[in-house]
Amino acid sequence: MTAQELQALIAAGLPCEHLQVEGDGRHWYATLVSPEFEGKRLIQRHQRVYATLGDKMKTDEVHALSMKTYSPAEWLALGSQASDTAH
Repeated sequence: MTAQELQALIAAGLPCEHLQVEGDGRHWYATLVSPEFEGKRLIQRHQRVYATLGDKMKTDEVHALSMKTYSPAEWLALGSQASDTAH
């Protein structure tokens, strides 16, 4: 599986305002921003992404997935903090 394929798979099952996937074909790193994460705990957010992937995790097509998950408001605040520290 390629990063583009994994990104498309996630995007097909989860509305994302920002989605970035990187990895080596087995170990993946994803940054996701979705309104569905609003008010959800970290574990609930990750469970939502895993549900989108379905059997891909079970069949070892995706061996490991490390995620950073944000609501749109959290992502906006994170961007503001980054620009504040850049000055």
